[in-house]
Amino acid sequence: MAEKLRVLVHGAGWVSTQHIMAFTNNPNTEVVAVSSRKLSSARTRAEEAGLEGIGLYDSYEQALSHDGVDIVCVCTPQRFHAENTIAAAESGKHIVIEKPIANSLDEIRAMREAVHKAGVRTVVSFVLRWNPLFETIKAMVADDALGDVFYVETDYQHDIASWWTGWDEARKTSTGVSAFLTGGCHAIDSLRWFAAQGEFEAARPVEVFAYSGGYRKGLKKEFDYLANKWVDGLPLEYDDLEVALVKFSNGAVGKVSVNYGCIMPYSFPVEIFGNKGTVKDNRVWSHKYPGQNNWVEIPAILPDSADVTHHPFQGQMDHFVECIQTNTESHCNLDDAIVTHEIAFAALQCYETGQPVKLPLIQD
Repeated sequence: MAEKLRVLVHGAGWVSTQHIMAFTNNPNTEVVAVSSRKLSSARTRAEEAGLEGIGLYDSYEQALSHDGVDIVCVCTPQRFHAENTIAAAESGKHIVIEKPIANSLDEIRAMREAVHKAGVRTVVSFVLRWNPLFETIKAMVADDALGDVFYVETDYQHDIASWWTGWDEARKTSTGVSAFLTGGCHAIDSLRWFAAQGEFEAARPVEVFAYSGGYRKGLKKEFDYLANKWVDGLPLEYDDLEVALVKFSNGAVGKVSVNYGCIMPYSFPVEIFGNKGTVKDNRVWSHKYPGQNNWVEIPAILPDSADVTHHPFQGQMDHFVECIQTNTESHCNLDDAIVTHEIAFAALQCYETGQPVKLPLIQD
């Protein structure tokens, strides 16, 4: 049996628990080190996972030098993702990058250059691509159950607020940038995913027009949907609502939104329209079922929880390990994720100019 791939998890926040669990469960990998800005945080994560005798660091530079590390998971706050990714690439490590990948187009260019120069493999945590419902729908699209997809709607509806430990960074324009970037990029990526016909293909956007609005910007009063009550919190520095229309190179059109102001639990509605069928969340109407007289319901796990323990990180990490072992690129690598992020940055440009924005923003 080949030697196991050795994993360093950098960042000890909420999502790192799932990276550690997924790589611990994969028979071809082992977590050999955890690093964080606080050594105590790294130690806590290791103890929670029952990892003994591994490297614990409060220095990322030292952690990257840990003996035999093959894979680095970048689980730090989003403003550190670019510099952490570049450092990992320059150290010759394969990289799992949490979303969003970066806070600016310049950072993204630098990341891409470093990864290409190093020739390392990457995967970005648009983890819903491995959600069981999404996998089923994507396979049905590829199997012509909907025919040619011409319109897609995806929405990220999540009352993100002070209940989340990452809120203080996420709410600021300097560190969170926008609602689309901080959380809504999941919906953008899903829009691309379902607008393409291939089972492992995401559509290429060519034009974006967007509006922003909502009501929460600058307000200290917020709704805590976990406790179902209004509370005082830290104010959001950007608009809580963004809506974008996206035109794709294959002729499909999409509408995507992010809504931090919704007074409701987390929701991620999906609608896909083709010339031979339709999907509404887990309901399907298709020419493949000529005798149907009602919606066919897909019995699968829905993307209906914001809890990271509900997200299919195991599928993502198993996929990435296979990519490394077979020396192939992931369909969700850095280059592909850049295309998703360009839509979020194009929306910001549109707010400034009031004009449609042509893509790509970053030229090959």
